[in-house]
Parts: sequence; structure tokens; C-alpha cells
Amino acid sequence: MTNRTFCSEENRVAFIGVLRQRNYSLELVLLMTPDELKIVRRAYAKQITEAGRIVDERVETAFAEVPREDFLGPGPWPIFRMRKAYVPTPTADPVYLYTNDIVGIVPERHINNGQPSLHAFLLSQAAPRPGEHIVHVGAGAGYYSAIMAKLVAASGKVTAIEFEPELAARAKANLTSYRTVSVVQGDGSSVAFNSADVIYVNAGATRPADIWLDRLNDGGRLVLPLTTDLGFISSNWGNMHLRGAVFLVTRRGEELHAQWISPVAIFPCEGMRDDESEKALAAAFENGEHKRVKRLYRNDEVPAERCWVRAPGWCLAYA
Repeated sequence: MTNRTFCSEENRVAFIGVLRQRNYSLELVLLMTPDELKIVRRAYAKQITEAGRIVDERVETAFAEVPREDFLGPGPWPIFRMRKAYVPTPTADPVYLYTNDIVGIVPERHINNGQPSLHAFLLSQAAPRPGEHIVHVGAGAGYYSAIMAKLVAASGKVTAIEFEPELAARAKANLTSYRTVSVVQGDGSSVAFNSADVIYVNAGATRPADIWLDRLNDGGRLVLPLTTDLGFISSNWGNMHLRGAVFLVTRRGEELHAQWISPVAIFPCEGMRDDESEKALAAAFENGEHKRVKRLYRNDEVPAERCWVRAPGWCLAYA
């Protein structure tokens, strides 16, 4: 192995340029040293926060401090390439993980470590603060749970919930050194957890779970991806906005305020998919107007004309 360093700013800039290329260069074949990986990780954090137009330096720092390779198993790693499905990295050098790409963690089932820039953006919208409690529903192998732990600091805590037993076991092992994180295996739509300041749902539901709303503190924020049945499996990524959306729900006393923050294509949420809500969502996406949403109601009393989507027991409304 050649002993390379990137001590000069000129070399660092050149290297970052290589990282941004889709076609991997042969100069990346040589394994990075730990110090070099720190430089790469910092460049990666800057790249993804820039992609998401994120100005929160705490989010950038969290992504720069958490080694992605610690959560994805041994390389080479399967990189999701949409129409080409998964393409393995050229080698097992962790440098290949520091791009704004989706990495398969159970690729045969299309379960992934999601796109870093999307998660960076959603976390910036949820704005976790030191000392807060985050509940991460759909923790996967734990990478984004670790980043959340950095954001709430030593005075906060993260409850990472994962439905798949094998993934929950991996997350628990991966997060051993993160003492403020506890991993729970179970259905994130029904497993018990303490009241939370942020509930971050990392899977596509057709409606909000009662427990997510019941356990949200006053001032708490729920990151809620709502998807149709085509919100993950369709190969037409150009109309993703017609199949899935992320809403930020904020509790203010007894009121639940809501706003659209992003389109999304994401793995379905076990336990939180029902036919009536899915049909209502599909019709709502076709009609558009999701960016006008202002409130979430937990009843059947809101007139249909005031609602973007309305299904038994809940709706997202314009006012």
C-alpha cells in the first residue's frame, strides 16, 4: 500500500473533486489512512449539507464525526444506482462510502442506508437540540441513530427502534459505544417509548401512528414520510413527488401543525399501512396541493374541501 497524504489544501480540493465524480477513479483504489479518512469525511459532510442547502453547522459536524463504514458491514458495498440496481464498490476501501449515495444494507430486499443529503436535510428541519429525546423509527443498522446522538449530545438520548430482528441486532452491536442510544426491536408503530421531542420516522406510512402523536411533547417535531403503494417500488423516479412526501408535524399545545418539506421514495413502514389511507393518499398526490398543508387533525369532522388528504380518523388540512 502506498503511503499517501493530502496535507496541502490544493491536494485536498483535488481529492474532493475526485469524490464527486460518478465514475470512480483508479487513484481511489489505494486504502485511505485513518487521518486521510477524517479529511474525506469532512469533505463528504460539506458536500451533503451543501446539496441540501443546510446552514446548521451542527448537522455538518455530526456527519463529519460518525464513520459510515462502522455501520455497513465489510466491503465491497452495494451502491444503489436506480435502473442499474446495485453496483459494488471497486474495493473495500471506506472512501467509497463518502459520496451522496444510497448503500444497501439488505440489498436483496431493497433495505438501504438512505441518501445522506436527504437525512441531513430532514434532521436540519427537525432541529434536534442538546438534551432532547429522539425516537428513531426504522433505525436500520444504526448510522443515522449515531448522527442523532451527536446532535442531542451527552445530555440527550436516542431510542432507536427497528422491526427486523437481524438489523436490530446489528444496530445494537454497532451502537455499543454510543451510550445515549438504546436499541429496541419491534414494530415502531406500536412499541412503547417515553415521550419524545423528535420522532423521526424512517419508513413510508400511509397515516401517522397514534403513539407517534400521543407521545410527542409540546413543541415536539414528527418527521413523517407518507407514501403510496408505488412510493418505493416504481422505477419512474421522475414523478417521485406524486408517490411520497415528508411532512413535518409540530405539536403546539393541543394543535398539530404540519408542513410539506420534501418528496420521498422510501421503504414501507411495517404496521402503518392501510388500504383506505393509501387510496386517499394516491388521489391526493394526483391532485397536487400538498405544499398548502398547514394542519393535521385526528377526527372525521373537517370538511373534505379543507383537506388535502382525508381518511377515517385523520386528515391533513389547508387550515
